[in-house]
Amino acid sequence: MAWYLYLAVVAAGFTAGFINTLAGSGSLVTLPLLIFIGLPANVANGTNRVAILLQNVVGASSFRQQKALDVRGALMLGIPAVAGSIVGANIAVNLNEEVMRRVIGVIMVVMLFVILLRPKRWLQGELRSMAGWPRGWQLGLFFLIGMYGGFIQAGVGIFLLAGLVLGVGYDLVRANAVKVGIVLFFTVFALGVFLLNRQVDWSIGLVLAVGNMLGAWAAARIAVEKGAVWVRRLLIAVVVVSAANLLGVFEMLSY
Repeated sequence: MAWYLYLAVVAAGFTAGFINTLAGSGSLVTLPLLIFIGLPANVANGTNRVAILLQNVVGASSFRQQKALDVRGALMLGIPAVAGSIVGANIAVNLNEEVMRRVIGVIMVVMLFVILLRPKRWLQGELRSMAGWPRGWQLGLFFLIGMYGGFIQAGVGIFLLAGLVLGVGYDLVRANAVKVGIVLFFTVFALGVFLLNRQVDWSIGLVLAVGNMLGAWAAARIAVEKGAVWVRRLLIAVVVVSAANLLGVFEMLSY
């Protein structure tokens, strides 16, 4: 691989790590690049998990240092997400993702309206940490989100944020921290599935991880400093671009 492609991979990783830590859908930047440089789609999907894993190690550590991470909440909600991610990753090993991309694009459009119509709920969450066990429907919700994360990863952060804010009660800053912890938890298991199926390119994955980790480090600090209002604005922008990309809007405009 040419030297400038390594730089492109690191730059894409930084962008993805930054976006993933503050909102989600950073994999919509890295997956197309990995496919462009020659990786098969399923190998690109698996290789991307190496960077996601290390990115969230850095992000979770940074949020914890700033006392924004509810470790108990991340673990409790991470358990059903792990179970879902194993199911989703096993599906992803052999399944074509095109139809799924369109469906997720439609869901993100709905998500955009939810974010716009209920701004106070996103900015004024009251929960700081989970005291008891999650409710049954919350376990089911995070199982489904984990299944999607295991399947394709791209956009899972947005669904986690929605679940954590609307379903659990965190504000956006704390939800971002818990989201990072949950993704770290289930990515370990999802990556394992791809490794067992020999769908990970370690050399490219570790280069990508350098960028992702730097992006996560920067984003975790900005999230705490700027607060929920700024994070919500970025989230809206990311959802709009992600939905347009998944629905093929950019492809239509290019004709």
